[in-house]
Amino acid sequence: MSSAELLRTHLERPQRRGHTPARAFTGAAGGAACGDLIRVSLAIDPGDPGGRIADAGFDASGCGATIAAGSATTSLITGAALLDAARIGPDQIASELGGLAPGKQHAAELAADALHRALGAAARAAQLAPAAGRHARTLVAMSGGVDSAVAALLVSGDGAAAVAVTLELWSDPENDGDLSCCSAQAVRGARKLAHALGMPHLSIDQREEFRAGVVDHWLADHAAGLTPNPCVRCNGSVRLDAMLELADRLGAGALATGHYARVQHGGGAPLLRTAADEAKDQSYVLCGLRPASLARLRFPLGELHKPRVREIAREAGLSVAGRRDSQDLCFLAGTRSDAFLARHGGLQRRPGEVVDVAGRVLGEHAGAHAYTVGQRRGLRLRTPEPRFVLATDVDTNTVTVGAREDLRTSAIAAREVTLHRPAHAVDGVRVRAHGRLLRCAIEQRLAPGEHERVTVALDAPAERTAPGQLACLYAGDIVVGHGTIAA
Repeated sequence: MSSAELLRTHLERPQRRGHTPARAFTGAAGGAACGDLIRVSLAIDPGDPGGRIADAGFDASGCGATIAAGSATTSLITGAALLDAARIGPDQIASELGGLAPGKQHAAELAADALHRALGAAARAAQLAPAAGRHARTLVAMSGGVDSAVAALLVSGDGAAAVAVTLELWSDPENDGDLSCCSAQAVRGARKLAHALGMPHLSIDQREEFRAGVVDHWLADHAAGLTPNPCVRCNGSVRLDAMLELADRLGAGALATGHYARVQHGGGAPLLRTAADEAKDQSYVLCGLRPASLARLRFPLGELHKPRVREIAREAGLSVAGRRDSQDLCFLAGTRSDAFLARHGGLQRRPGEVVDVAGRVLGEHAGAHAYTVGQRRGLRLRTPEPRFVLATDVDTNTVTVGAREDLRTSAIAAREVTLHRPAHAVDGVRVRAHGRLLRCAIEQRLAPGEHERVTVALDAPAERTAPGQLACLYAGDIVVGHGTIAA
């Protein structure tokens, strides 16, 4: 059958259009921006160990190419195993139609987006049999960047059957999706990359969970005058937990990520260890992970330095070899924090006084919630010497400033502290994601476990960090605890 005849067949006699299987999982894509809308539904055979797609259907409105793409998609996936269907992308859909002109390729991309949203929902409810022997299945977190791509490449090189997954965590038209690791654009880019590596790819919609578990806490902390670190909360209780749960569903024994960190085994439960590349080390943002989660995590980049990672990507011909790193605070990509706080948290401009430690008024600020301890930029004060934020008070809406030396402290108070080792093992603390390791000791005699408040004595005075940030506790290069910095 010629290309024109294939397209005409799916256009004039679309298969399963308007059909929704019983107990279906559904994904949709498109909308007002393009005028085309497509919905793909599929049902999984609950008794099949590979999660065979027993039935599928679609509906679409818009151009004829979108309708034809929906028909082609249902033809491709009906009877396929879940992970085989996860290898299907726009190119396969277009090929099923005999090829599409560049102007119509958008239809195949929409159909692929809808399909993968349905597959993601199905995967979260599936229970696939684990792969056996040397082909044991490993789930790989992919963001579409070079680090996760090389991690996936290394996992496959070790002989594991790699399955890629990307979480869609945030969607906001005010954001720059290309700078975020969890936007709809990132999902599409990661899927394309995974398919180029020959891997099935699943995308999971975690937007509601991310909003409730991370963003709402971030907004509430700012309203309370704190400066939280949402990445620690995201990694510790939302993002990686969701992927570990998916790994269980897919019969995967491990989850690999592109983080720069290592896991220390032996001597009890596994603990987090810093990466070989100190400049890229991400142990701080991973410090909230529980030992049970660490037991199943793999960090293929832990022993590598970033230049070598890019070199591996170039050697493999990966298109992302030179791509810049994504922004840490993914939901702020392309937008200012004050604009985000106003739009999503209702924290509007609220002029107040900037005062010194003696209470003298030095100027005006736009709202105490928008400032953080240690901040200098944005104060707009006409003082002979630079001034830094020493404290904020959202109740009185005041910001107190002083000299840089006034920020220095010899102790850090931390609340809600978790210790994985006795307190006397702690000899270092990091209070910023990429800050230097401060030598320290905990003088209190504390056993491993949860503690309401801990005082960390520093060997040498250091600048204070904003309340709400995380204090990551180390014994050498091992993470042995963490807590939230108190006022």
